[in-house]
Amino acid sequence: MNKLTVKNERFYLNDAPFTVVAAAMHYFRVPREYWRDRLLKIKACGFNTVETYTAWNLHEPKEGTFDFSGNLDLGAYIDLISELGMFVIVRPGPYICSEWEFGGFPWWLLKYPDMELRCSNELYLEKVQRYFERLIPIISTRQTDCGGPVIMVQVENEYGSYGSDSIYIRRLSDMLSSLGISCTLFTSDGPNDTMLSGGSVPELLAAVNFGSKPAACFKALRKFRKGDPLFCAEYWNGWFDHWDERHHTRDAEDAADTLGEILDLGASVSVYMTHGGTNFGWMNGANLYDAYQPTVNSYDDDAPINEYGALTEKYFKMKEVLSARGFVNDVQLPEPLQPVSYGTCVFTRAADLMENVGLLAEPRRNVTPLPMEALDQGYGFICYKTTVKGPKEKETLYFEVHDRAYIFLNGEYIGKYYRNDDKQKLQIEIPREGAVLAILVENMGRVNYGPGLADRKGIIGGVRLGQQFLYHWDHFSLGLEHVDSVPFTETDKLKFKKKPQLLNATLHIEGVPQDTFIKLPGFRKGMIFVNEKPLSRYWEIGPQRSAYLPATFLHEGDNSITVLELEGYKKPEIVFSDTPDIG
Repeated sequence: MNKLTVKNERFYLNDAPFTVVAAAMHYFRVPREYWRDRLLKIKACGFNTVETYTAWNLHEPKEGTFDFSGNLDLGAYIDLISELGMFVIVRPGPYICSEWEFGGFPWWLLKYPDMELRCSNELYLEKVQRYFERLIPIISTRQTDCGGPVIMVQVENEYGSYGSDSIYIRRLSDMLSSLGISCTLFTSDGPNDTMLSGGSVPELLAAVNFGSKPAACFKALRKFRKGDPLFCAEYWNGWFDHWDERHHTRDAEDAADTLGEILDLGASVSVYMTHGGTNFGWMNGANLYDAYQPTVNSYDDDAPINEYGALTEKYFKMKEVLSARGFVNDVQLPEPLQPVSYGTCVFTRAADLMENVGLLAEPRRNVTPLPMEALDQGYGFICYKTTVKGPKEKETLYFEVHDRAYIFLNGEYIGKYYRNDDKQKLQIEIPREGAVLAILVENMGRVNYGPGLADRKGIIGGVRLGQQFLYHWDHFSLGLEHVDSVPFTETDKLKFKKKPQLLNATLHIEGVPQDTFIKLPGFRKGMIFVNEKPLSRYWEIGPQRSAYLPATFLHEGDNSITVLELEGYKKPEIVFSDTPDIG
């Protein structure tokens, strides 16, 4: 039996000094069919441990309904890592951040107006307890005490960046222990006094997260912990991307040198990310500082193993660093999975989204506009409609939107609002007979970090025309689970008419499907669906200009490719390329 213990400022495994050299890879960001491929590459690099979060919002997508099957089979993931001869660190949250939608929290928590997140609020802890009762036995039965590979479990995640409720941290720790976690429990926080004092408690091992200057960061940790091993629970060797910014990269040699510095200080480390994968579908998160910043779907993260599983220069530089310090695994690398080009498809079928909202959703009426969560909706779009009395002179339309709104009067597009707009300037004049006002709102990803975490989507509060509030709204929840159910019109002369448009094409594949990348040159903003599964957002502002399409989304024969374009396109064509473009 392997047992990780702590004494004399070091980790010990079976009473021998042990350095944890972990690679971060999240099972829910990587198709299950590729787990073995990626994990073999991780082991071949020299890592002895794999670290993963768990995603509450995927495991309990609807309150009280749990899913640990298929790509969410955490037990199978841990067992595979064990089979390959590595240890496991699990970070079950319940909050994970991770640039993941709502920091891993399920959207339905926001249905409860009296719930306070990430503190010792009893209603919140009741929901966590129910989730943990289903999740934690999968982990506890795979600890080293039981002959499994799990050596450490994290309590919460970077809590000092959010709060300072030590009672909450202890409640979570007690919850984990009562459900069978007996291995080393730890917290992790950024390297400053506020974060470390707010997020750690004396009885739990404390780790620190950083991307550079390891000596200074460990010095900050030592102010709080004299007897703990030095442990960097997240070594940020790359970084993630928001829309409308440059793709982040880091010099491979610099990243590898810093890893060497960490190890030379006698510290343990988890390289975040070693393989990032993808925020498939609606699962990207967002940041909220001075402005709202949604994250792209690619979670390549400039990692040693890139988004589609290829080995980068950073991988080989890190392998050199690990090998030079004795971290060597005799593993034959798997054959590379080579993406292919399926060429260009032309869209020949189209449907107007606004004309079909009644087919996609049943209307629900309320006097005032409600956010998505109040209507039992998690993701996608929501359409609000009301009839405005006339006549009304030209007035400015005011409302708070999370996140992007497209506005229509009597079916005609008249403008859009974005959450980051400084001023709302759209002016509307209502004719004597009145008019139908429709507002289509896109949920672009809930905030995953910081004080703005309770990020409800849709229209927040009322809608005013001038000083007058508008009432009696029909709500259409457009989760787009069956996006191909609309009546498409066949035509060889597609043209965008200033209204959100669904376009459909067929990709025919002979033989076994392979990975590819979707590109939409000339398209502006929208969502891609493959065989009705949401794959990725796209936006002309970049940096991401391709969407990774794993073979697991495809099948032999005809595949339905649907695009919801919101703002316009030049040519109704979609390209399936063998090369990515993430900026």
